[in-house]
Amino acid sequence: MTRPLEGLMVADFSRVLAGPLAAATLADLGAEVIKVERPGSGDDTRHWGPPWTATPDGTSSSYFESANRSKKSVELDLGDPADLAIAQELAQRCDILIENFKTGSLDRHDLGYDAVSARNPGVIYASITGFGSQDGADLAGYDFLVQAVGGLMSITGRPDEPTKAGVALVDVLTSKDAVVGILAALRARDVIGHGQHVEVNLLSSLLGSLANQASGYLTTGTAPVAMGNQHPSIAPYETLRAKDGHVAVCCGNDNQFTRLAIAVGRPELSEDPRFASNGDRVAHREALVGQLEEVLADDTVDSWVERLSRAGLPAGKVGTVADGFELAARLGLEPTVDVGVGRSRQVRSPLTFSATPVTAYTAPPALGEHNDVVRTMLSTQENPR
Repeated sequence: MTRPLEGLMVADFSRVLAGPLAAATLADLGAEVIKVERPGSGDDTRHWGPPWTATPDGTSSSYFESANRSKKSVELDLGDPADLAIAQELAQRCDILIENFKTGSLDRHDLGYDAVSARNPGVIYASITGFGSQDGADLAGYDFLVQAVGGLMSITGRPDEPTKAGVALVDVLTSKDAVVGILAALRARDVIGHGQHVEVNLLSSLLGSLANQASGYLTTGTAPVAMGNQHPSIAPYETLRAKDGHVAVCCGNDNQFTRLAIAVGRPELSEDPRFASNGDRVAHREALVGQLEEVLADDTVDSWVERLSRAGLPAGKVGTVADGFELAARLGLEPTVDVGVGRSRQVRSPLTFSATPVTAYTAPPALGEHNDVVRTMLSTQENPR
């Protein structure tokens, strides 16, 4: 074994982001992932550009490439009997099947969980939906929609303007939940001797990710509201205006606040009864921020970040995505990987293993790039898994 999931086969029947990203994570971990796509057009995200990235065969959308590296692509028309037979054979041989079709759609092709598990009892069958497979089965599941109806927009941005996250965050969170469920089911298979149906949905993944905000609502019965960059339970834990921009400052306890007060040259702030404890600081946040920003206005962001960091305080400049990659590189985190000559670099897997490292990244496939390879493999007389 050189990677954790080496030897496992994944049938990726999913499209867009949550499912494909989950499958790409399994590919990073060593599984062989076969992506099933519509003939001629493929995954919708192949056409979601700009930006575009150059490939040996022309261009590809950077959106598609973000979630489909290290896979094999095969074009299969489930309405064609010959192609359907290949898809069913793939489902019979795989260890893991990932799909995000409308609930019940694959049943018509004998590719639903009941039909697949009857032929392949060991399969881990992962279904990703927007709102579950019961009363919400007919609702369209899009990340933006779930951010809206699930409450994330109501606690993001300014109080007077509900705001989505700057990335399809719910899809990403759901993909990670799917991977957790799949890996847990693989472990359970070792114990119980058969696979099972794993279901995740965007709304539940969002609610499960609201953490303290969800807990606060369940405790008080009052829904949280948007507070910009401020934290509902900690202060100061926000961006503060300096001479030429904003400094992100995190004070998680009274000791840190005392050090902050000293670092900005206002040690008396830590002795002010309004700011003596975290609860006091939250209650008097407006006055506290005014006092701090009055001092911070005298110097630049870079200067304050250097000074506060030297005092052992969590502080940083509000940067761009480019700044984030630059910082990771400077810290030795090697944030990107090469996936082939002439191809755009990819984000390195965030997982690090001491014995089974994530290696051998390959470029996202062209549509149908592995048609012959996959069809030949599935036409052999090898025993199903």
